[in-house]
Amino acid sequence: MKAFLLAAGHGTRLKPLTDQIPKCLLPVQGMPMLQIWLNICARFGIHEVLINIHSHAEAVRRFLEQCKTSVKVHVVEEEELLGSAGTLLANRKWIRNEPLFWVFYADVLHRVNLDCMLQLHRSRNPTATLGVSRVPDPARCGIVSVAEDGTIAEFVEKPLHPKGDLAFAGLLLGTQSLLDAIPPKHPVDIGFDVLPRLVGRMMGYSISDYLIDIGTIENYNKAQSSWPGNHSKFPE
Repeated sequence: MKAFLLAAGHGTRLKPLTDQIPKCLLPVQGMPMLQIWLNICARFGIHEVLINIHSHAEAVRRFLEQCKTSVKVHVVEEEELLGSAGTLLANRKWIRNEPLFWVFYADVLHRVNLDCMLQLHRSRNPTATLGVSRVPDPARCGIVSVAEDGTIAEFVEKPLHPKGDLAFAGLLLGTQSLLDAIPPKHPVDIGFDVLPRLVGRMMGYSISDYLIDIGTIENYNKAQSSWPGNHSKFPE
């Protein structure tokens, strides 16, 4: 399988750490996030990854030249940010023969068994399957409501008045139909512009395993002590 690893953000909430280092290269317990992600992809049979870069692009290129991984990495530098969905659309040819592909947000640190999420998707064949988890700060997340059968019944990105705390976790299995739903605008965002269009056609995969968005200083510091490690056994 192939995966998009979305890594082009400025990391403004992580300043001053990101003044000189791109967010995707910030280390957790001594290992850069990008290396952690490539290890996860290799563990779960993801053989090719497309990484979009923007801020500190040359540093990312240098890292990829010397890192050790069995994953084939394609780098796409965005001189102007396209938005998360814009990156998918701009690189649609790369997955034109893929009925199914992953989309990962590179600032998510997790211990999710992706095989289980893939199994759920294949059992139901929705347009997309979203990893979802409970969060303490729903106002800055994409909040979902899930029906009894697992279908996502509502999706609201960064609601002013959240109805709940179940949020899109930055792990997504997509199909060609997902790409068809991306509107022709620029920039275009997965959470704001695409997922609300697919309500009723998506599944939610409930995540109880370790998962944290390291996009804030508070969470990044928390990850240094709470991360169980990249080499320990993934949950079954």
